[in-house]
Amino acid sequence: MRLHPTRYVCALLCLCSLALAAEASDPFGTEAALPLKPALRLGGAVGDPCAAAMPDGALNLLEVVNLALCNNPQTREVWASAQAQAAQVGVSKAGYLPSASLSASGNRTSPGTGQRSYGLTLSYLLYDFGTRAAGVESARQLLAAASATQDSTVQAVFLLAVQSFYQTQATQAALDAALESERAAKESFAAAEARYRSGSATPADKLQAQTAYSQATLNSITASGNMNNTKGVLANMLGLDANKNVALAATSTAAIPANFDRDIAALIDEARLRRPDLQAAAAQVKAAEAGVDAARAAGKPSISMTAATNQTSAAGITSHGSSVGLNLNVPLFAGYAPTYRIRAAEAQVETQKAQLERLRLQVALDVWTAYQNLTTATQSLRTTADLLNSAEQSERVALGRYKAGVGSILDVLNAQSALASARQQRIQSTFNWNINRASLAQAMGNLDTGLLQDLSGGSQPPGAGFQQGENQP
Repeated sequence: MRLHPTRYVCALLCLCSLALAAEASDPFGTEAALPLKPALRLGGAVGDPCAAAMPDGALNLLEVVNLALCNNPQTREVWASAQAQAAQVGVSKAGYLPSASLSASGNRTSPGTGQRSYGLTLSYLLYDFGTRAAGVESARQLLAAASATQDSTVQAVFLLAVQSFYQTQATQAALDAALESERAAKESFAAAEARYRSGSATPADKLQAQTAYSQATLNSITASGNMNNTKGVLANMLGLDANKNVALAATSTAAIPANFDRDIAALIDEARLRRPDLQAAAAQVKAAEAGVDAARAAGKPSISMTAATNQTSAAGITSHGSSVGLNLNVPLFAGYAPTYRIRAAEAQVETQKAQLERLRLQVALDVWTAYQNLTTATQSLRTTADLLNSAEQSERVALGRYKAGVGSILDVLNAQSALASARQQRIQSTFNWNINRASLAQAMGNLDTGLLQDLSGGSQPPGAGFQQGENQP
């Protein structure tokens, strides 16, 4: 096979063009195996999944979660990691294609003798007893693990965004409750002062009412500070400076849920099928098993085909050469390194299996804990509703009796203190119910927009967004 120098140049340009085209493309279609970008999982419910500007007006729960997934560095990190692993799949598949290289050299010696040489070499691995196949399988499983890890990270950020949203709502409600308690304490103080001036109350009544009023004012100041802190945490979660004011849309009051009872064993089994971190661990086991196959195949023979052609010009004489052949490479002895590589790969499999089993047990604990917390929160939500109702009635009666001159200031202050406590417990129980419901969804591996819309509506029983059937919690 003889090539003119200009043909060598053309071949070089063609190879460079192919290389540049490959850099800008995805010949093996590895990008298709990537999961969706985190924000796209929300189904585009808020328009552009990652808009450059903040949405106008107050943010609802869905918008808060979407902005957190778009702007949180954790989601970008795992997305880039998945892209890198997808590229490794392409690297492993490249071993099935031939490789070609072009070489050219030139030199001149005194007194003016020049020499030029060109060479083109083609190499193609025909058979390797499974080394390439094991490499591809390992890369695919690691990509599956990276994708599942992305899912797990997305759900973790998802849950943190839900928590930040409801924490901000809870601190705002706590501030409103503190201001209402301050207003009631001020009214009691005014009533005690009026009775003191009329001579129907003692100075102790006035001082006790004034103390309660000052304490209520202090509580409202503390509640305002807590609200500002949670707003800063929310802004940080959305990738904004902490001093950025983020307005939240008001949420409807959650309907009092009915008690529920689910088979916890069935929930654990379902969680083990859905949890992305468990899927990532299972993929890591398969990747380690493929690594054992690759380590074993690396010590076996390989067969490859080579073809080469070259042209050399020196002192006006041009010579050509070409060759085609088969190469058989049989490893004989490498200082027991292959043996220990196999042992290391097998130990890695056992490590990954142990981690998988540990995670399976952790999934059961996560579901059990989240289920019990949601059960407790549901019962607390119902009880605090009754508690708040009775505390409000008690406060009205005590204040009315005192204004009428037939009650004591201690009865009023005790009733107002009980009412303030009932309000705080009601706010906390509502917050716990929403968060524990989302936590159970995450423990089940099913935290999605269906649950968000359900939480925003506040009219469904807990767990209706889990997509588990009619009798779900």
